[in-house]
Amino acid sequence: MEWTVHGWRSIYESEWVSVRQADVELPDGQRLWHHVAHYPNKAAAALVAVPERGVLMLWRHRFITDSWGWELPAGRIDPGEQPIETAARETEEEAGWRPGPLSPLTSYHPSNGSSDQTFYVFMATEAEYIGEPTDTNEADRVEWVPVADLRGLIADGHVTDGFSLTALGVAFTLGHIG
Repeated sequence: MEWTVHGWRSIYESEWVSVRQADVELPDGQRLWHHVAHYPNKAAAALVAVPERGVLMLWRHRFITDSWGWELPAGRIDPGEQPIETAARETEEEAGWRPGPLSPLTSYHPSNGSSDQTFYVFMATEAEYIGEPTDTNEADRVEWVPVADLRGLIADGHVTDGFSLTALGVAFTLGHIG
């Protein structure tokens, strides 16, 4: 069963996000307007898990949810940039570490019922310290979180963003960490 799209109309547009409505026909023939958040830029994250150090994470505040939590370095993919390049760049800018060879871990659509956003996650098991983060607006602090502490931090609600939860969940499931 597929929904058929008969057309689109724009509600709001900016360089970061646009809100559209899709004129869709459901499999039973019913027609409706469905809201869709469109993100012109995809995003990428790096899960840097160095065996003797732990997982490289940022402690940061998110004003939208007014909450503090641990997150992986991540950001939107700039025009002309490959997702793997974004993951490396964001790690350097936000954490001050250059990840070792990155390999694809997963990609996913975080809210595919209402958004077309795509996230890419890469993983590295090495990193080189290159200095203080150059993007000083991202994190209160940068730390290597021991893998043994991650499940507890997740259970206690200290890791709540979807990028980090998905990356860590996939890495745990595939046996890449813990």
